[in-house]
Parts: sequence; C-alpha cells; structure tokens
Amino acid sequence: MTAAAKPKSMRRVPGLATIALGVLAVASLQSAQSLAQSLASPPGAAPAAKIAQAPASPAAGAWKPTKPIEFMVMAGPGGGADKAVRFLVDVIAKKGLATVPFTVVNDPGRSGGDALAKLQARPGDDHAILFTLNSFYTTPLDLPDLKIDVSKFTPIARLAEDVFLLWVHSDRKDINTIDDYVTAVKAKGKDWVMAGTGKGAEDQLLTEFLNATYGLNMTYRAMGGGGEVAKELADKKADSTVNNPSEQNDYYPKGMTKPIVAFTPGRLQAYITTPTLRETGMDFNYFMQRSVVGPPRMSAAAAAWYDKLFRALFESPEWKDYANKNSLAGDLLTGSSLMTYWIKEREKHARWKMAIDLMKPQ
Repeated sequence: MTAAAKPKSMRRVPGLATIALGVLAVASLQSAQSLAQSLASPPGAAPAAKIAQAPASPAAGAWKPTKPIEFMVMAGPGGGADKAVRFLVDVIAKKGLATVPFTVVNDPGRSGGDALAKLQARPGDDHAILFTLNSFYTTPLDLPDLKIDVSKFTPIARLAEDVFLLWVHSDRKDINTIDDYVTAVKAKGKDWVMAGTGKGAEDQLLTEFLNATYGLNMTYRAMGGGGEVAKELADKKADSTVNNPSEQNDYYPKGMTKPIVAFTPGRLQAYITTPTLRETGMDFNYFMQRSVVGPPRMSAAAAAWYDKLFRALFESPEWKDYANKNSLAGDLLTGSSLMTYWIKEREKHARWKMAIDLMKPQ
C-alpha cells in the first residue's frame, strides 16, 4: 500500500501491523494488475477480454447432458452470484444452448460451506455445477473441519471478477468521503453495523480490513446473500455495506443508497464520481471471482461440454452487456489456467487473513 496522501483519519500503524500492510499491498497489487486495463475501458464499452486457454479438443466433446443440471449458488437469493447465475440460465434457455434445463439451487449455509461440501461429496457427477464467490477460499480456511480442498474440484470457467464499493444510506448527508465515514463510525463505536454476506467471507474480510486500518470497532452482521445485505442498508437496519454493484441496483438508481469509495485500482465507469480507496492514500484493491466449478472427478467429456457452453456465454453480446452494466471485468479462464488462479488466490487469501489478524489491536 502506498503511504502518499495518507488520509487524516488513518491511524499510525507500527511494528507488525506495518508488515501486515506490506503483505496486503503485494497481494492487492497482484489482483489489480489483472484488471487495470479492463476497468479503464471507455463508457459503454464491454470489458476487455481474452481467452486464457485453448478450447478443448473436439474429440473430447461427445458427452451431452441426459437430465436437468443442478446449478448451485453458495449464497442466498438476490446477491451478485445469484443474479449472475439466473441471468446465465436465462440466456442458455433463450439461445437454446442446452437440451436440458438448469435448476438453480441457493445454498448459503455456513458461508457457502454447505454447498462446497455437497459438491465435494458428488465426485463424478456430470450433472452438477456450482457458481462460486471468494468464500470458495475463505470458508475452507475458516472451517477446516469441513475438509474442503478446492484443488480437487473441476475447473470450468471464470467468467469475470466483480468489484466492491463501500455503501451508506443516502440520508447520511454527513458522510461523503472516507474521512467522513471514519469519523461517523468512530462516534458510534461497536454500535455501527456493517452488514455482509456470510461469516468469515469476503465482506467480513473487508470489514476487518477497515477496522484494523482505520482504528474502528464496527460490528459485522453476517447475512445469507448480497441482496439481503443491500436491503438491510436500504431499510436502515445496517449502517454500511460493501456490496457489489449489481446488488445495489434495486436501491442506488432510486437514490436510496450511495457509494463512498471503490476498492479498485481505477474509477469505475458506472461510478465515475466515486473515488477509489487508492486516491485517499490507501492503495488496497479487492476483487471477487465469478466462476463455475464442477465436482471432483467430473468426466473429461462433460468438462469439455461445459467449457464449450461457458465460452459461448462469455463471448455472447448478452453477457458482455451484463458485465459492462455491472462493472464486471477480467479474462476468461478455464481448465488448468483456472486451477492455477484458484491456488494462487487461496494462498493470497490466507496471507490476507494473517495480515489482518496482525493489524488487529492486541
């Protein structure tokens, strides 16, 4: 993280916490580099994209589904993952890309741990896939008793990386900058509620980062999905959130909520007046995968069929428009390239969690 233009609200971070900030900076920079070009796209342009792995060979594509496909979501209805899955399923049906229906099943229990455990317990099932968040990494780290090993799953496709903004209710006329936010949170102490998706997942990671970095003591309230979280803020039952853009689409356009900063390397075209946290002097970025996962030991032929399907979806004008409207960006990753990404992200999240623990008051 850069020290330049350090905001007056940021506390001094000595000793181990300084080391922790360095760890966060390196991991954050690695994520930022992969998205910087996409986020800089001009207004109305689809996110820049390239295909990161060659298509599967035609010989591997003989498999076809023979019954409905269960499309699991490791979060509740109304969140960014749920909205993306339902959009994809609609496009599949409208374009006739599959001869069987896809059944969407939300399973947010234990911050997505239940969904991961169920998928892991279905090795070789070619009719089950899962749409994942970063809880794909954080939940196994927080709940080791689940014995989830993400390297055992079948990598199908990463369609995008999603972004985060810090949100408050529009009635908070006193909060327009990160300094205003820090002042308000400090005044309310532990009674300030940050609502988020899941326990120990990405929203709580960001909450703990803000607490540790700015000397705050806000309380994190875990909920089942981003849609529920966004509604909690709109109904003034929470003081702030770190929702993805799509999750605030029911409230932000109506003037009910407002973003304060974005956790991105550059300003988002859809939120061009909202500064990045980097602009305030804290060079921290955070992104969330939007990926499709198969169970362990999915057949190679089925994996090739899903690869072809999600490549077609990624390249479709419908998905490009959806991604552009919801500030999604990033390259398509499949197969071994996606597995490499997962392993790196798992290691990165382990370092992040360690760094944030070091930054907490002793």
